[in-house]
Amino acid sequence: MGCVSRLPSSRLSRPRGDLMLSMGDSFASMYHRHGYAVARDLFPAAAAADYRDHFMELRRRGGYPGDPGADPGAPDPLRRYPRIMHMHRWDPVTLDWLLDPRIAGCLESLLEAEPYAVQSMLYFKPPGARGQAMHQDNFYLRVQPGSCVAAWMALDAADEDNGCLHVVPGSHQWPILCTGPADTAISFTDITVPLPAGTTVRPVLMNPGDVLFFHGSLVHGSEPNRTPDRFRRSLVGHYVHAEARQVAAYYHPALAMDGTPLPLEVSSEGGPCGVWVERDGRPSVELTGRLAPRGAGE
Repeated sequence: MGCVSRLPSSRLSRPRGDLMLSMGDSFASMYHRHGYAVARDLFPAAAAADYRDHFMELRRRGGYPGDPGADPGAPDPLRRYPRIMHMHRWDPVTLDWLLDPRIAGCLESLLEAEPYAVQSMLYFKPPGARGQAMHQDNFYLRVQPGSCVAAWMALDAADEDNGCLHVVPGSHQWPILCTGPADTAISFTDITVPLPAGTTVRPVLMNPGDVLFFHGSLVHGSEPNRTPDRFRRSLVGHYVHAEARQVAAYYHPALAMDGTPLPLEVSSEGGPCGVWVERDGRPSVELTGRLAPRGAGE
């Protein structure tokens, strides 16, 4: 099922043709209410299989800009299948996906503005791999003003056994939180955001070709892949609102959805972050700290 852009046709960066089938208001309203929404079957399952084959071949070849390279004999599954970053800068298949009209249409329906693409990632998450502790993507991207949006496409069925994403509905309304240490026995990153007791954390079950769109402040993460023989591969793009003026240096250059490079400023290396306090017997966030962006999130 596709998405209908809310922009006037004169502002669309690419022709939509008959690709877009209306999902009604439920898709955008879900995103604005909870901070995330899934576009089911946005890509055919056969296309997801083609992407799986393509990226497995890229991982086999290795030797890309910024790529740590795979170590086939490593005990850590994530060293045998490390993620690949910013593939769109050198791989035409990734670039076409990142700028695909189906994704652009969904983003435009959510943002009511043209998106700019700033990052691509491929997570392999083989059997036995660690997950990623709870985090917020804009901790890394530092988009100003506003935030980023992720498009997270499942290339395999994603469920709780193989480490699907978990989200905290409504947390997109929180500020960026100060981080603490994560348990690196189950997370490949060493930081996490603390959550108050009783916080609702919800798994997002997905089929190949489904695309999860989520806000840059949404708290999310994943558990380890506890299956003996199933990957949980995902293709991820990050985007910013057309009104954004700054993004962290790692994410330059930004691209319009027709592929045109855009001049954005480099955001500062730190900013305010929130900590949980109790106010009138209920948890509340106070902005009392500063943080610096690190790496890239899931």
